Amino acid sequence: MNRRNVFACLASALPWAGAFGAEPAQTGDIVVGQIGPFTVLPAPDPKELNEGFKACFRELNARGGINGRKVSLFELDDAYSFEGFRKQLPVALARKPVALLSPVGSATLKGVLDARLLDDANIIIINAVPGAEVLRSPGHPKLFHIRAGDQQQIHKIVEHAKTLTIKSMGVLYQNIPIGTSGFAAAQEAAAELGDIRITGFKSTSEAGAIAEAAKAMAQANVQSGLVVGPPKFMGDGVAALRHAGVSQQLFTLSYIPGPALLKAAGEGARGVGIAQTFPNPMGSVLPLQREFRSAMKKAYPAMTSYTTFHMEGYVTARVFVEAASRAKRMTPEGIAQALRDMGELDLGGFRVNFSKSNIGSNFVDIGVVLADGKLMY
Repeated sequence: MNRRNVFACLASALPWAGAFGAEPAQTGDIVVGQIGPFTVLPAPDPKELNEGFKACFRELNARGGINGRKVSLFELDDAYSFEGFRKQLPVALARKPVALLSPVGSATLKGVLDARLLDDANIIIINAVPGAEVLRSPGHPKLFHIRAGDQQQIHKIVEHAKTLTIKSMGVLYQNIPIGTSGFAAAQEAAAELGDIRITGFKSTSEAGAIAEAAKAMAQANVQSGLVVGPPKFMGDGVAALRHAGVSQQLFTLSYIPGPALLKAAGEGARGVGIAQTFPNPMGSVLPLQREFRSAMKKAYPAMTSYTTFHMEGYVTARVFVEAASRAKRMTPEGIAQALRDMGELDLGGFRVNFSKSNIGSNFVDIGVVLADGKLMY
């Protein structure tokens, strides 16, 4: 049985409207929610995702919504912990949303899957941050990943390093799911591509531990470095590596925006390659980029610079709107079926397809941090 059929069978067997969440209303506003780390996490990711959601929904609602129904978004804080998410989930479900958008945190999301919280909850999740492989394989039929996963990002980074004739790469990674699975992905990519050696340097999130791991990596004299972990860890990791004397080419995953890396690492951020899983938010070549910037300008006229998380939030909301517009019933099950049935969706240069699996996109690019924190693609 292939992956598509496995998910189809699992989805048909799951209790969609059990005790843990009542059927959403079929009239009035269409409700969606965001449970995320609005506190504790020292990064702007959930806030910027939220701003991207709102830019899309405000524009949609101004045009009359979906079949005359407006989309209403609520937010709940999980304080960057699985227990926080577990506590907020029934609070969210009481509001009868048809979907939750872009929760954040590998440990939180791994806990959600391990505790099987989605099995009996009448809800689906559209997009998840990060794209760690442990959240995707085997994944869950109610969890739809839009962004390309960490495995795809790391493969692109290792492949790019090879084109620069790099023969060795050190991986500084945090000892949580995003880090351990990221290190494994780097090893797998190197084995597939050949002619590049991967060495791992594991660390906790404490400054002293990162500094020690960075020193060890500097002493290993690798030709390049990859830092894998949450945004703060990656920023601190780049700073520690530069402080330890590592001047070689460094890379990070997509979760840290250029300005945040510049703030963490100062001049050391310049030249770092950051994997990108969505088109350049400051670009204007693609129709999606132009539509995104127009929506953001309407929603936030004082904002002059946009991040990849703004784009990710906007794209996530767009994908939801496309599925909701096609759904036969405005329920989580109806939205999930619409996501699978709509085939390849072209949002104006960025394509999503859930017809074969719950992983929608494989788009990966690399942006290089400039002196002002902006990215050059």
